[in-house]
Amino acid sequence: MNIRTRLTLLFVLLVASILLLFSVSVYYLYDQFRQQEFEQRLEEKALTTVRLREDVGEVPQADLPVMADEQITIYNNQGRVLYSQGSKRPRFPVTPSFLQKIPPKQSRYVRLGDIEAVGVRYQNHRKESFVILAAGSDRYGFSKLERLRQILIFGWILCLFIVGIAGYLFATDALRPVAELIAQVNSISATNIHERLRVGRQRDELADLARTFNALLSRLEKAFVSQKSFVSHASHELRTPLTVMMGQIEVTRLQTRSSQEYEASFDALLDEVKNMIRLVNGLLELARASSDVATLNYQPVRIDELLWQAQSQIIQKRPNYQIDIDFENLPDQEEDLVILGEESLLQTAFQNLMENGCKYSPDESVAVRLSFEPGQVHLTFANRGYGISTADLPHIFEPFYRSESTMTIQGHGIGLALTQRIIELHRGQIKVESTVGKETKFRITLPLSSASPIALTEVSSSTKTLQQS
Repeated sequence: MNIRTRLTLLFVLLVASILLLFSVSVYYLYDQFRQQEFEQRLEEKALTTVRLREDVGEVPQADLPVMADEQITIYNNQGRVLYSQGSKRPRFPVTPSFLQKIPPKQSRYVRLGDIEAVGVRYQNHRKESFVILAAGSDRYGFSKLERLRQILIFGWILCLFIVGIAGYLFATDALRPVAELIAQVNSISATNIHERLRVGRQRDELADLARTFNALLSRLEKAFVSQKSFVSHASHELRTPLTVMMGQIEVTRLQTRSSQEYEASFDALLDEVKNMIRLVNGLLELARASSDVATLNYQPVRIDELLWQAQSQIIQKRPNYQIDIDFENLPDQEEDLVILGEESLLQTAFQNLMENGCKYSPDESVAVRLSFEPGQVHLTFANRGYGISTADLPHIFEPFYRSESTMTIQGHGIGLALTQRIIELHRGQIKVESTVGKETKFRITLPLSSASPIALTEVSSSTKTLQQS
């Protein structure tokens, strides 16, 4: 059952229930009114009859208005019939207990089938007490009640039919924007992922749904373009060393060479293999930081230990690099050095910044400075080198982006993109300041684990948000 049919049925059922309750209420209230009116007529008939009999004796039946199946009976206190007039039907059955329960100057109503009766206690001027029982059938009232029941039933059925049509038209109009959204969504594919949903009504829930879909499409488009760019650049970067290796192998096989020449060729091939391994490792790290954030293991780690370990790893590979870490401004409490993060990823980020600082500096040196604020730690990686031009600054965190001035320096353009991703995963910020030919500074801000008692929850929420993006 589709939503349109379900809405129509629910609408019809709701209105039908309301109309049925209204009809039953009207019928019940009118039935009560008819009974009270007829009871009053019977009581007046009984009192009029007994008063006329007291005044003039026997009352001719034609002198009073006659009701259907009318019976007027007067009883004394002992229950003996003193007077009776009316139809030839058997007298309305009355027991002595019924007569005794009638209070003075009040009436008592009783019904048997379609015959209704009212008993009235009357006392004349001689202090004699009588009970007058007036009975009859309210054929006129019942006929009107029957007619009212027919009108209510027919009206209820007619209203159901009208409400069904109106409900179907209402559901169709209400769901028309949904059908339009479905058609627009079905028309969007990888070839036109830039398209966005449009809605006519801008201030209802469907407009909010369309905006949510558009935000989702924007994230998907960004991820799709990023993936295409990633695959294209990765293929290009991998193809270059493979082409070099293939060319070296083909040249080497053209003629017989000496062992020294073979060793030189193997050394060149080994350098290209190492270059490919570095590229593949960088791609794996970037993929890990971009795709598997939900599986990262965040633990409390000391920021000073991470910097020492990153420095040791780089010096071990590049002894000529100079990395100066300033630990003079460390806080008094060790807890102020602890951040919540994934140790291996943070080491990778710090190594990338240290290595880039040395690589793009003529003196192959970088200075690392720490400063602390309540709940935050600030790290600055500064070098005196070539600098970054204003045109290149907005693009340095894009994967595989390399400026023209750095093409002669070995690299793949992955490090800074990976570093920015890692810092974002740890709810931090990274900014860059650079002056061409003078210096470059990367400033990182990370929250301390003691900044919030719910840091773990916030990190988990941040990783989910980044994974969606």
